[in-house]
Amino acid sequence: MKILLAIDHSAESQTAIDEVAARPWPAGTSVEVISVVDTKAPWLTSEVIEEITRRTSDLVQRAAAQLISRGLNATAQVFMGDPKEAILGRAEDLRPDFLIAGQHGAGEAAIFLLGSVAKAVARLAPCSVELVRNKTSGGMKLLLATDGSDCSLAAARSVAHRPWPEGTEIRILSVVEYHLPFLQVTLEPSFINPSGMEKLREEAMQRAQNAIRTAEEIVSAAGLKTSESLSVLLESPQQVILDEAKRWGADMIVTGSHGHRGINRLLLGSISEAVAMHAECSVELIRPA
Repeated sequence: MKILLAIDHSAESQTAIDEVAARPWPAGTSVEVISVVDTKAPWLTSEVIEEITRRTSDLVQRAAAQLISRGLNATAQVFMGDPKEAILGRAEDLRPDFLIAGQHGAGEAAIFLLGSVAKAVARLAPCSVELVRNKTSGGMKLLLATDGSDCSLAAARSVAHRPWPEGTEIRILSVVEYHLPFLQVTLEPSFINPSGMEKLREEAMQRAQNAIRTAEEIVSAAGLKTSESLSVLLESPQQVILDEAKRWGADMIVTGSHGHRGINRLLLGSISEAVAMHAECSVELIRPA
């Protein structure tokens, strides 16, 4: 497995480094640690940039050394310019399996991988993305959100094909979501066919149950402990996922995502991005290889 770890001088980045160092990975996993010296500010003199570059080089070298001490093959690089462009550009060139970065909890002030940079990474990275918000110890609680799509199946396979700390538990969540035909949305309730509505509900329930069953088969085959959760859509899909993660105490949410290439279905596009931006725990956005 190939990992691109983007860091800065924040405590959140150190959490991401510690998490990568502590977690089990497939044999032969390599990590490239990068950081970006943002040169856009007009007040930066050449002397200041030189000092920041020196400190940043020390930062990535220390991070790589920490990962090497845990048996990982790690290298370090410093880039100059716009952080968003540099990170995405390196991801395009390296084509890692994961782009991993640290991130503040939801709602806090933006630095480095927050705000527009975080959204760009979540939306535009050509690979799967993990935004680390918390350090775990021992077994993890993973909330795998699925809608049965190809991207959701890719997320289940990604979880199944990786080693996890002993005692890790995966809860599989699917949201019962049904769409009304346009005419039913615009007509008065008295004109809506009750039997037609009931059929839509039954079909939506069946899709959600099938999505859970398929994901569970994939994950259970890897010997991982699973449980399941089925939710009727009373709020937006992203809010259902966020609420379930908080209620269960999840360490990480794992969802499928097309990123900028996809359409806006349950776990694609803006919904997976909203989960990534507002979750209180770490989030993985899995894109098919």
